[in-house]
Order: sequence, then structure tokens, then C-alpha cells
Amino acid sequence: MRKHVLAVLVYVVATFATQAVSHFGVNAAHYAAVTYLRPQPVFALGILSMLIQGSIMAYLYAQVPGAGRSIGHAVFFAWLVGGILVSYEALAEAGKYNVPAVGSWIAVELGAGVVQFTLYGALLGWVHRTRVPQRSSDVTSSGAGAQPPHAAL
Repeated sequence: MRKHVLAVLVYVVATFATQAVSHFGVNAAHYAAVTYLRPQPVFALGILSMLIQGSIMAYLYAQVPGAGRSIGHAVFFAWLVGGILVSYEALAEAGKYNVPAVGSWIAVELGAGVVQFTLYGALLGWVHRTRVPQRSSDVTSSGAGAQPPHAAL
């Protein structure tokens, strides 16, 4: 349960950080040219959406054989599931809505999506990292490391 909650939270952090920087910083002029956006977004709906998406992805990753094997494994998973969301944002929205410039829309959404899901994958891998238990032979009663065997004289 702890890993699931952390995996959801890292999705929210990765998504909010990436999209906030994109929408209100790096690509602010791009989004200002989109006439159908609200002047003040309803952040509660965005957070709820991130919690739902993060919960689904956290559940799915926990079911993948080898979850926690490596950061790269988690990034690959994040790219796969991110491809579903990013393909809609970058391509379908450009085809469905009257965006100012289709090419720049695709570039901005694709770029932000790659950053978002790479960051999410790295954080997801960190959450699911496998901890190697310490063997009792590695620690002596004094807390110091194991002593090497002595060679016979």
C-alpha cells in the first residue's frame, strides 16, 4: 500500500511540475494563443485527474513482472503508458481543436510529455527499487563489517 501511495504521489509531482512549467513558464505564449482555454484553470479537476491516472498507472506497474528491476525498466513502462496520454494530447487535440499552429502544438505537447513521463518513470523506479537485505554474516555484533577470513600460516 505504501508503494502504491508513493507511486501515485510521484505521478502527481512529475505531472504538475512538468505541466506547470510548460503552461505557465516555458510555453506560456503558446498556451496564451489558444482561445478555448479558461483564463483561470480549475486546479481541483486537474489534481483529481492526476490522482486517478496515477492510481491506475501505479496499480498497473505493480502488476508488471520485474517491477522494481531498474530505473530504466520503470522509465520504459512510463513511456508506454505515457504514449497513450501524450498521443491524444499531441495528435488528437491538434486534429480536433482549432489550435493556432498544428506543428508547434505537436512539438510542445510531445516535448512536455516526454519530459513528464521520463521524470515519472525515474521516480516510479525509485519508489519500486529493490532493497537488498543485509546478510547477517556482513555485520558483526559490534556493528562493524565482517572480518575477512585469516589465511592459515
